[in-house]
Amino acid sequence: MKFTLIICTYMRPEPLLKLLKSVQVQSLYPDEILIIDGSLNNETQSVLLKNQFKNLKYFLVDNENRGLTKQRNFGIKNVNNTTEIICFLDDDTVLEPDYFEELIKTFKSDSSIFGVGGVAINENNWKPIEEGKKYNPKKYYFFDEFVYKEGQRNVVRNFLGLQSNLAPGKMPNYSHGRTCGFPLNNKIHEVDLLIGMSMSFRKYVCDHIKFSKYFEGYGLYEDADFSLRALQFGKNVINTNVHLSHFHAASGRPNQYKYGKMVVRNGWYVWRVKNPKPGFVDYYKWNAITILLILIRFTNSVTGKNKKTALTEALGRTVGWCSLLFNKPKLN
Repeated sequence: MKFTLIICTYMRPEPLLKLLKSVQVQSLYPDEILIIDGSLNNETQSVLLKNQFKNLKYFLVDNENRGLTKQRNFGIKNVNNTTEIICFLDDDTVLEPDYFEELIKTFKSDSSIFGVGGVAINENNWKPIEEGKKYNPKKYYFFDEFVYKEGQRNVVRNFLGLQSNLAPGKMPNYSHGRTCGFPLNNKIHEVDLLIGMSMSFRKYVCDHIKFSKYFEGYGLYEDADFSLRALQFGKNVINTNVHLSHFHAASGRPNQYKYGKMVVRNGWYVWRVKNPKPGFVDYYKWNAITILLILIRFTNSVTGKNKKTALTEALGRTVGWCSLLFNKPKLN
């Protein structure tokens, strides 16, 4: 199967170079690599001129096409017509050598699979269940003979009865699903949501839908929106054999106030894509969890290590939630 890799980047020449070097040693190499650069300088271009990579095409976009969703759509427009699979990676990831081999194998295994995501092994905190050890079910989540220690926000949700009863990657009718991922158990799991750091789709999907114009700029949750709309064509899956590492480069990210505001407003948007007419319980739980997370971030601003960051994000979340009372996002 011919496949194209699209990497959208912004002011991250060194992380991008590390990613491309990991692509260079793949057991299965992309037929086409498109670098869509929204940087405000020529540093990324200079790095790529000094380091040549096979099948690579570079595009420096102007302000009209700058921003994650715009850059992804720009990349889709420039994909070779013979491509069957389009792969998206964040520019601050590094791949294991068999990443694309396992990815393409997944698409070949089932014609009803239209979207495939991988697992960030450096962020995977699942552990095998230890025989004889007692686990508090409010503080641990169990899945397929593995256990995951819940973070503060999920522990509180468990005690308040606000936790999702669906598997990871599935979005309940009130949104706010489990974000713990899956254990490295060599299995394929059907999901609703794929994560933008590592997601691939059959070209047929990208020929019929595009990344939403609503998610301009940084584009938080644009991956969730696209994944949900891709379900009309077939299944989305996470293959726990598709491995990479995600390093969350700080450059190119919005400040915490803007991030907090986007978490709430963009989260509302994605919730309504999944469930355009929520019932009373769905409406109550979405708002209850949103308020709970705001309160937790305010608490972190007093008791946590990064007090200023937590406070700024909490204020952004608060403003974002209040803005929904009189200015809700319009669904495209």
